[in-house]
Amino acid sequence: MSVVIAAHNEARVLGRCLDTVLADAEPDEFEVIVVANGCTDGTADVARRRPGVRVIVLAEASKAAALNAGDAAATGFPRVYLDADVAVTAADLRALAAALDEPGIRAATARRELDTAGSSVPVRGYYAINRRLPAFRGSLFGRGVVMLGASGRARFDRFPAIIADDLFLDSLFAPQERREVATVVSRVVVPRRARDLVRRLARVRTGNRALRATSAGVRPPVRSSWLRDVTLPRPWLLPAAVCYVGIIAAAELRARQGVGWAQDESSREVAS
Repeated sequence: MSVVIAAHNEARVLGRCLDTVLADAEPDEFEVIVVANGCTDGTADVARRRPGVRVIVLAEASKAAALNAGDAAATGFPRVYLDADVAVTAADLRALAAALDEPGIRAATARRELDTAGSSVPVRGYYAINRRLPAFRGSLFGRGVVMLGASGRARFDRFPAIIADDLFLDSLFAPQERREVATVVSRVVVPRRARDLVRRLARVRTGNRALRATSAGVRPPVRSSWLRDVTLPRPWLLPAAVCYVGIIAAAELRARQGVGWAQDESSREVAS
């Protein structure tokens, strides 16, 4: 099994990610490849301190380039694409691999669990709506971990030069070909402050829009889902919906202005 980790300035969280995967791994069970791209911190050094981890260094800060470089170096299947701030165990990866043994399943991911501890009230309000959106049910995005079998990986040549790599993978498979394994949990640490969340969402919206403009088969956004599917059936969530709409509007404005996005450091602080 090959594990590809694209890491840009992830020195604070990468060690936890690698140690969690390798803690209970059998000898030579995993081929772990860390691609440090455009790093100005000790990301590569953190990876090198873990025996058996292969490190590739790219000067360019590009997740797509890093994923492609890791893919080119990887030799094993299943193939795991893992974010550096996500911690999954060897047993978790085995459970995802077992799902790929089921007939017709070509991609597997974890169940998303949002960690809002320490986040501001607007951020918690946003995620009170977001966590209930039906778009996340059975999808591959928003987890930070996707596993493909050989037949799933054969669906594409290279990762396109876009930000939305997980949405790209999601677009390649029909719902019956994807499996969310409920026993495997990806703990997603959310931003602490609304401004950090707005920057993150602006980046996501920019990447998703670019992908939809160039690729067929990408699921379209359902703009009213927050109201129809979440808030109206649960009117007690109305205050949270106000936070959700305000943050989405701010993120959309930022994305349209083309304002640059920096990595959210607040969630890294919590994760580390």
